[in-house]
Amino acid sequence: MYKRYSMDDRRRELMAKLRGQCLTRGCGGIKHISTAFRKMDLDYSKRICINELADAVHKENLGFSNDDIKLLFDVFDGDKNGGIDFCEFMLQLRPPMSESRVSVVNEAFDKLDVNKDGEIRMDDLQVVYAANARRHPKYLSGEWTEEDTLRHFLDSIDTPGCPDGKVTREEFLNYYAGVSATVDDDCYFDLVMRSCYNLPPRKTTNS
Repeated sequence: MYKRYSMDDRRRELMAKLRGQCLTRGCGGIKHISTAFRKMDLDYSKRICINELADAVHKENLGFSNDDIKLLFDVFDGDKNGGIDFCEFMLQLRPPMSESRVSVVNEAFDKLDVNKDGEIRMDDLQVVYAANARRHPKYLSGEWTEEDTLRHFLDSIDTPGCPDGKVTREEFLNYYAGVSATVDDDCYFDLVMRSCYNLPPRKTTNS
């Protein structure tokens, strides 16, 4: 029993160290994670094998042993098919968020997803985010049109490096997990999200 718990602790320690390395650039760290994935994927298969993971870890001089790398790979490879896809990679490396933070991020996503198809697209943003776009400095200066501004916003929350014009709930959570890592206080994070997306005040329960 003790050995099993000790192994779990080691997995968490290794993942925390790798996550910390990938998030050294603040909220841009999520984009750095995407870049890291592409760099590890040496054969462009959109999957990382254990040799590619080992090569990347050694290049970063993280001090992981071969046994450590095997443990890491086992954690990443959720479906146990011998490869790590991008969703598995991001799921493990994105910083954890408290339940209250996940809740307000989901609330923001639900507001932006006007047609309730599980994806945020330009037509959704034109309904609920156009007023925000018209306050952007580049729109006010005439450098960007409203469509340019909305497109820039959509691309910024999409999967880095390969925006496809739509943002899923998972991608939205990935982006805000990176933002969340730079904000210590839950109440402040909630306030920022509600202000940014014009969400109603958080409901409080009466004691």
